[in-house]
Amino acid sequence: MKYDDMLNFVLKLPFDTMTEVYNNGEQSILIFRPSTLPNRFKDYDVNKNFQIFLKIGNDKPFRPNHLRLLIDLKLRARELPQCREELLIAFDKIFYGVEPLEAIQPLNNIHFTQYINPIDITAVLAQLFIIEQNIGYGNKSTFNPPALYIHGWIRTFIASYQEIDQIVYRICRNTPPAVKYTCQDNKNHSKYNSDAKLLWYLD
Repeated sequence: MKYDDMLNFVLKLPFDTMTEVYNNGEQSILIFRPSTLPNRFKDYDVNKNFQIFLKIGNDKPFRPNHLRLLIDLKLRARELPQCREELLIAFDKIFYGVEPLEAIQPLNNIHFTQYINPIDITAVLAQLFIIEQNIGYGNKSTFNPPALYIHGWIRTFIASYQEIDQIVYRICRNTPPAVKYTCQDNKNHSKYNSDAKLLWYLD
């Protein structure tokens, strides 16, 4: 589904029910919308909150975090650095609203051997993390849209030649991604450009 379709689908799901939103035959992604939130999330809107689960084979579903997505992409970019631009374009398209499976079509012919999840699972997770951050972030954000935080890191993990340890250290300290990866897409930044071209941050 495209971004808007997935967003509307998620927000219409019943509370307290686990719903499968994607299945490739080996792994599936599920959504759970809790009707009550713990005290630490008291500032969050329960109507916009949802939880993402990943089920691999017959294992119990678990909640994947951003690092699973980011390290997966870093492994791919490190293995085949000549394919960095294809990865960046695909995941930028997802950020801009393109249907994930359509966005990654050019990647299906690239033989990656280093990754965590199949590329389709990684793509759908990226879309859901973007939606989650856009609608669920409860505090005032430096970024507009708020999902530029995670997407700036997606760009960083793919484009940067820094070692995984260094980049993971930065994001685990809640450091925002470098401005060079977000400014032209960030409506809160003076360099925002509504006509920014694909891969503008590589100039």
